[in-house]
Amino acid sequence: MAAAKGACLNHVSRESTDIKRLAQFYIDVFGFEQVESPKLEFEVIWLKLGSSLYLHLIERDPNTKLPEGPWSAMSAVADPKNLPRGHHICLSVSNFDSFVQTLKEKGVEVHEKTQPDGKTKQAFFFDPDGELVRPEVTWGEILRQRRFNSRVEQIFTEIL
Repeated sequence: MAAAKGACLNHVSRESTDIKRLAQFYIDVFGFEQVESPKLEFEVIWLKLGSSLYLHLIERDPNTKLPEGPWSAMSAVADPKNLPRGHHICLSVSNFDSFVQTLKEKGVEVHEKTQPDGKTKQAFFFDPDGELVRPEVTWGEILRQRRFNSRVEQIFTEIL
């Protein structure tokens, strides 16, 4: 069996009892825009971020037996030390520090963690349906910062 060629992420789908509230959250927090969505037997909202990331919000079937969300920001299960291991949506942002600060200013409870290497910062928070969301610094920003730090180190080495 041949592996898929040219595979890339098409969309992430989320089920919710209140897709309008969830859509507004992702529009306000990450800057998604609402795009045309198909007419189905149930309500849907399609969101787009950038040129290729789509988030499909789908009205929850009231007859389903699955829980609304895996976590709740108020749940004892949401011990911050367990968050990196949980299911989550991860979106890259180029302004990580100011983005996290804005979340806090909006009253969003943010759990922050720095990896043992001291270089990798992570943040976790919950959307209105209890889904874990993780913003991450874009690779371009990481590489830019590494080049900058390397150049600063080189300059100090030359001076000393």
